[in-house]
Amino acid sequence: MLRHLSFLVALSACTTQAPLQNIAFFGGTAEGGTPAHQTASNGGTLEVFVKTNHPTLVSQIAAGGGTELMAAMDLALIPESDRAARLIQLQSDLALYRAAPGALVTALRLYGR
Repeated sequence: MLRHLSFLVALSACTTQAPLQNIAFFGGTAEGGTPAHQTASNGGTLEVFVKTNHPTLVSQIAAGGGTELMAAMDLALIPESDRAARLIQLQSDLALYRAAPGALVTALRLYGR
């Protein structure tokens, strides 16, 4: 057993990539990187999108939907089957999201995958 572990340690020193990064069994994905890494990079895009389009998003939440709101939900990876329920939740806290764009970003992230 120790010999096998020593071999893995020595083998991992021969590469510049993080060990076991792309093996799905160890938490990697076929696209590369870990799910947490992909969520973090997608979260930055979501944050910029929400803060750039904040007034439009707030009015679309109040109106019950719109193209920018659907784009934000796409970026947050919210399943289409959950969107109607999530829109109702967003509408119930609209005053908070109107005052704090960061709260809207956080809610969308929590609702997503």
